[in-house]
Amino acid sequence: MKLVIHDLTNEEWKKAAPAYEPCTVVSDNGAIRPCTGCFGCWTRDPGHCVVMDGYENMGELITHADEVVIISRYTYGGFSGFVKNVFDRCLGYVLPQFELVSGESHHKRRSAQAKPFSFIFYGGPFSAEEKAAAFRYVTAVCTNIRGFVKSLTFRDGGTLPPAQIAGEAAEMGKILLLNGSMRHVSGNSAALAVQLAKDLRTETETIALCRHLKNLEDLLPAVEAAKAVVLCVPLYVDGLPSQVVRFLELMQREYRGSRKRIYTLANMGLYESRQLESLFEAVRKWCAAMGFAYGGGLGLSAGELVGTLMQHLPFGSWVTLPLARQLYRLAQAIDAGGAVEDIYVEPWMFPRGLYLAIANRNWDRIARKNGLEPKEMYRKL
Repeated sequence: MKLVIHDLTNEEWKKAAPAYEPCTVVSDNGAIRPCTGCFGCWTRDPGHCVVMDGYENMGELITHADEVVIISRYTYGGFSGFVKNVFDRCLGYVLPQFELVSGESHHKRRSAQAKPFSFIFYGGPFSAEEKAAAFRYVTAVCTNIRGFVKSLTFRDGGTLPPAQIAGEAAEMGKILLLNGSMRHVSGNSAALAVQLAKDLRTETETIALCRHLKNLEDLLPAVEAAKAVVLCVPLYVDGLPSQVVRFLELMQREYRGSRKRIYTLANMGLYESRQLESLFEAVRKWCAAMGFAYGGGLGLSAGELVGTLMQHLPFGSWVTLPLARQLYRLAQAIDAGGAVEDIYVEPWMFPRGLYLAIANRNWDRIARKNGLEPKEMYRKL
């Protein structure tokens, strides 16, 4: 039986449903909550999310489906906020341990079967560049979730309304560091925001997005008053976390302020920093939709390693040396109201093989700490 994940309205789905029956349907009932980044689906109840809101068994649903069909509004090169939220909550479908796949680090399979995924994007008309970007994105998603792209289809209609910009960018104001992680205090996004603030000469304000999830519109005045905005975000399933996508969608609908310059400060647990390309692409596409200027970004890989060393070693020593240099470079561009190309940073003098070996063994330690035998992490769904 097919598993259909969609963001259509009830009326739209009623019209589309006969083409997919019989099927299991996952749609937006308003109850879904973001992935908290707690990794409980790996080290507490393997394969199942610990957030009990009706979407905790996504990994199991994918496992038992013959095919997964995704119907989503094309949103900044990828999924809409709801569909992205569902994918973020599918993390337990794969294992926490890493392995190399075509020269890149990815999570190991939990299921021996490579699941077929069919994608349907609506919101066109679509340019050749948009179609190519969509294909790159879904291919990356399937590689990480250990499935494969069976088909990719594009349909016109259903675009978000155009943004309404009130004027040119403000020359005065603070730099807003918007922390898009659910781990707002202890996470790497917060730590990187702190380091960036130290390098900036302009006054900064840091806001944790997760503290405003029920009223995202409350953040609009802070964005409107800012001179520039830095999105400090982790990589979730090859893109922006769902809570960040939802906020960007809200801004496109509701923002009425002046133009802004937008920067990105991203981090992830995988080793190859180039796997952040889709995330940067999403921010660029959102900026284009908003009429904002994209000022570039810095992407850090092996974030758990670097974040740990940032706590125990002077920042800018050993592994964090290139990060410190490039973070300062980004800060200079932000202060000057300028731009940089997207910067990709990996741990210095720390081989990939050693990183993967330490990371894989560390998951065993975390499991035992949670009262779980390491072999239980490999539980089949």
